[in-house]
Amino acid sequence: MTLILLAFALTIAACVIAYNLAVYALPVMAGISAAQLAWGAGAGILISGLAAIATAVLSVAFVILALGFAKNPVLRLFALALFAVPATIAGYALVYGITKNAVDSGLALNLLGGVAGLIIGVSAIVNLNALGESVFSR
Repeated sequence: MTLILLAFALTIAACVIAYNLAVYALPVMAGISAAQLAWGAGAGILISGLAAIATAVLSVAFVILALGFAKNPVLRLFALALFAVPATIAGYALVYGITKNAVDSGLALNLLGGVAGLIIGVSAIVNLNALGESVFSR
């Protein structure tokens, strides 16, 4: 019984961490891709790391600038969706990976992962929109 409660608590903790870190899924993916590209082009570890950091910061800056200066709601939604899609995929993969050994039904597993991915994607939109509003309200 103790192991079941521990597994349940750790699953909830992983979901809370994913909920709070969902905004950073796109910068992490962009940074890893830039580092791999720089490494493959023959750059060293330091230059690859700098490329990763610069790409991650530029991706966040691009979306915050788009949220701050764009008056068109479609453009704002596109900028938010740019961040929400990787967060949704990461949320789905996280919940699917955690619960694949506990749930036997493939349909239930996909529905549970889809709902969790949707919740994490929406939280990324809300958190990033709040971040963009707070940066330009000063």
